[in-house]
Amino acid sequence: MKSILLPTDFSKNSWNAIKYALQFFKKSNCHFYLLHVNRLSNLASVDTSYITTPEAIEEVQTKLAKKKLRDFLKRISKELPHNKNHKFYTITDYNFFIESIRNHVQEKSIDMIVMGTKGSSGLKKFIIGSNTGDVITKVSCTTLVVPENAKYTSIKEIAFPTDLALSYHIQTLEPISEILDEFDSFLRILHINKKKEILNRDQQKYKELLEDYFNGYKHSFHFLTNDKIEDAVQCFVESRDIDMIAMVAKNLNYFQRILFMPTVEEISYHTDVPFLVLHEQQN
Repeated sequence: MKSILLPTDFSKNSWNAIKYALQFFKKSNCHFYLLHVNRLSNLASVDTSYITTPEAIEEVQTKLAKKKLRDFLKRISKELPHNKNHKFYTITDYNFFIESIRNHVQEKSIDMIVMGTKGSSGLKKFIIGSNTGDVITKVSCTTLVVPENAKYTSIKEIAFPTDLALSYHIQTLEPISEILDEFDSFLRILHINKKKEILNRDQQKYKELLEDYFNGYKHSFHFLTNDKIEDAVQCFVESRDIDMIAMVAKNLNYFQRILFMPTVEEISYHTDVPFLVLHEQQN
């Protein structure tokens, strides 16, 4: 039984992420936890002329959130196919957002967080300083980021950009192998160099480790040379018709231009290709 956390702010992109998650896990037994967090910072913006205590404000906001979550559940049952393997739970919390996510990940042994992001303006504007950006960088849990324009299709092609630096335990890649098992996908392991350079000893060692780890799965290595990592990924995603991009959180600094770039023009994968961000398991 998988436990999936679905944080929601009741927006269009949040609904799209929920739809994607239910289709992505349609063959799996899952507990889905729909979570809405009333931020503590919202206290400052609430008119306290009529509601005089934080407790009263919390009660009003929590009641509203619970109603919206019930409406979301009704929408799921009405608009999406019924799946007997799926069970839903609603949670309202009154806390700092990241603190709430961390608490529920630990308490409910969450396997994956699925969150939406605004596709119309790419990830840049909405990830830097946003809930989604904070989650993928600050919460140690596998997170699937679903752009607002992403449409679910069977995962046939996965791109895995890597700097071939073994800075994490190889078991961190287990969610990728699970997807390869589930969808019979093809894994494209992508290494991008700004200059045409041969792999050093450590990189070659890690390449061999990846070959061994994904032995038995359909996979291939691709080596590109480009001054701009985001351009190389864009070309690769388009040419291979990639369905998902997987990355390890410890590599996000190296690949920050893929997620946190200064401009987003013509970077279409920001708007329609989901990102799977992998974290090392916490003991």
